[in-house]
Amino acid sequence: MTIDERIEKLTERHEVLTQSVELLVADGKLVTQHLQVLARATSQLLSAVESHERRLTNLEGGGAR
Repeated sequence: MTIDERIEKLTERHEVLTQSVELLVADGKLVTQHLQVLARATSQLLSAVESHERRLTNLEGGGAR
């Protein structure tokens, strides 16, 4: 294998690796977006649960009215 052939092969590998990294970065951004949506939904759910717990406590006579 000549030096030119080696350089060509290395260039091809570099291009493939660059594309792979670009795909991984894009996937990472999607995962981050999904985690942010999940965090907001979890926060909203927690607020609803806390609100219902307070209401039940008040209905059971265990809280201040």
